[in-house]
Amino acid sequence: MFEYEEMAPSTATLPALAADALSLAAEPTRATVEELQARIRQMQATKLDTRLVPTHPAIGALLPGGGLKQGAAYSVDQSAALVMALLAGPSSAGSWCGIVGIPEFGLEAAAGFGIDLERLVLVPHPGDQWLAVAAAVADVLGVVVIRPPKRASDGSVSRLSARLRQRGATLIVLGPWPQSEAMLSISESSWSGIGAGHGHLAARQVTVTVSSRLAGRPRSTRLWLPDPQLALRAVHASPVLASPVTHLRAAV
Repeated sequence: MFEYEEMAPSTATLPALAADALSLAAEPTRATVEELQARIRQMQATKLDTRLVPTHPAIGALLPGGGLKQGAAYSVDQSAALVMALLAGPSSAGSWCGIVGIPEFGLEAAAGFGIDLERLVLVPHPGDQWLAVAAAVADVLGVVVIRPPKRASDGSVSRLSARLRQRGATLIVLGPWPQSEAMLSISESSWSGIGAGHGHLAARQVTVTVSSRLAGRPRSTRLWLPDPQLALRAVHASPVLASPVTHLRAAV
């Protein structure tokens, strides 16, 4: 079922890692331990890591490998807006996307993020078979979003992970997931546009943080979600007329 290939090249070497390990024995710190673990995992990465799904650069810069990976799973900490931002890149590039177990998923908001509704499949009420439905959808679609109603067994998670790798599909989970490549979360959200008792919401700034098992420390950046031109971009990036994400609607 699986196809293993040679290890990806790395600037690190085993002697160098051994030297680092010796230094840890002398002055062990959490930061250096995590850095060494991350470098070892990167040396063990396979060529699967190079197969990336189109992702908005503002978010891709935070992710391990620079974007969403085919055959991998990602967790999002209960943010519909962040899920839609993640879907916008693959959808605009031609990928079919599926939403499983999220009946309140907003189609108007999704279209505002640049998600092509003609290539979007909704399974709002999968029932007790939600995991089997997600696996079946992953057989035919490039990106699948699920919100688990309960914790899945380790065996079920492993089988779904194997299906994702076999099919080259990407899984995005609303909530924690045992074998996720990274967890994305939003904090410090602030809207602008409301004056002294009047006005309307015009733009939103958020801090997006990515925690990954492949990186020693979480990585964060400040994003417009959306900016005054209704686009997704880094706070310090210049606005552009054409963007992969345009005409955003409000989404939590």
